[in-house]
Amino acid sequence: MTDFPLRLLRSSVHVTAAGLLLIAVLGALREGRGWPAAGGVLLGLLYAAGPALQGRAVAGQVWLGLVTGWWAVLAVAAPPFVWVAFPLLFAYLHVLPLWGAMFGVAVLTSAAIVTAAWHAGELTTALLVGPGVAAVVVTLLALACKALRAAGQS
Repeated sequence: MTDFPLRLLRSSVHVTAAGLLLIAVLGALREGRGWPAAGGVLLGLLYAAGPALQGRAVAGQVWLGLVTGWWAVLAVAAPPFVWVAFPLLFAYLHVLPLWGAMFGVAVLTSAAIVTAAWHAGELTTALLVGPGVAAVVVTLLALACKALRAAGQS
């Protein structure tokens, strides 16, 4: 019974990631930034490899490190890539043990806030509160999904 909503949420996360990446790539192209646009396509390919690797502990963690590192490069290079961090939060909560996921979510959210503020030239309340609230909501959703999955298996 809980399988369909969990699959729907997982699909929604992937569609959101693809949509944010597409917006970022198109934004980079519109600004004449060719290499970040090409880098966004590479990030999309790396991200797409995730579901095949997430079931394997070491491979999933290496994948997450590569995706995060490449995201950081792109987020510094072009502002639209900053927001691609938020679908990655689900990956942290799926791939890593809880303590590592919580640390990763905090670091990734902080990096998104700092990078967005750097691009904007200032730290605004919206840039501080928005990503923080998003990280809390993503974390609660991911933890609820884990609880539903565990309840469905018992």
